[in-house]
Parts: sequence; structure tokens; C-alpha cells
Amino acid sequence: MRHEKKILPVYFQPILDGRKTYEVRLADWECKPGDVLVLREWDPAKMTYTGRTVEKDVLYVGKTKESTHWPQEDIDRYGFQIIGFH
Repeated sequence: MRHEKKILPVYFQPILDGRKTYEVRLADWECKPGDVLVLREWDPAKMTYTGRTVEKDVLYVGKTKESTHWPQEDIDRYGFQIIGFH
């Protein structure tokens, strides 16, 4: 399945450059390995798409809603960090 999403320039360019190999999204839609994520660069100042897109094959999807690894007070204090690697 293909999923098309807006992305801000500050996040788009590092993906295009190959420096950012992950994406953090609200889990309000279903995405799974084998899907294609189509990221369309969005200019918030002009409220329009820039015309630049990048397509990425989804390799892994991790969800945190059911996470019980950390106490809720620690999550509230520190939040999560997403670590990309290859």
C-alpha cells in the first residue's frame, strides 16, 4: 500500500540527503513493512506543496502506545527519542 504524507522542509531535506533514515508520525493510520511512504514537501509559509517528493520503502514500524518498559512518570518527564541507524 502507498501512503502519501506532508513533510516540512526541515525534515524533508535530511531524508533526501540520506542523513535521516526514519520518520516519526502519529499512529492514527495503519502502516506496515512492505508499504511505500510517499513524502511530499510542504511549505507552511505558502500553505502549499513545493513539488518535491521522495518515496521510501517501509522496512519496520514500531509503535509505543502499549509500551510498558518505562514508568509513565519518566515518559512524561523525558519523552521518547527515536534513534535511526543503518
